[in-house]
Amino acid sequence: MQPTIEPMREHDIDAVARLRIAAFFEGTERTLEEDAAGLRNLLISDGFETALVARINDVPVGTCLLVRHELEPAHDVTPWLAGLVVDAGHRGKGTGAALVKAIEAHAASVGVEMLYLYTWQAREFYAGLGWNAVKVCGQDGETMMLMSRRLDHSFPRR
Repeated sequence: MQPTIEPMREHDIDAVARLRIAAFFEGTERTLEEDAAGLRNLLISDGFETALVARINDVPVGTCLLVRHELEPAHDVTPWLAGLVVDAGHRGKGTGAALVKAIEAHAASVGVEMLYLYTWQAREFYAGLGWNAVKVCGQDGETMMLMSRRLDHSFPRR
């Protein structure tokens, strides 16, 4: 079954925060409550930043964000595709690619020409979706790649 991709709603926040904590913040000091608060801020943003959710039978199975600011040390670029995560039981079925394409479409619709992301382990995944390697970086002893993608503006603007 293919998921539906829609903007995150208030009732998605706890499930989405749990996915994000398990994927990105396990073993850190970031709490579920802190992540949920950050997600709530996206719900009341100006419409530029967004959180999208992949749902199957109204259950969140993945998420991806468009944000103005990302990890420190920040490069002097913006905006960012961030926080792509798909529940382990739903990986390998196109959900991640659908979320990335939906964020790209949203970004293009609000006038973004160039989008950026950091990745540690998914370089080939993003390259397969048309993203380009910009620079190898390091943070906390880990190697990561700054990647970019020029967006297609055939999407209708908001």
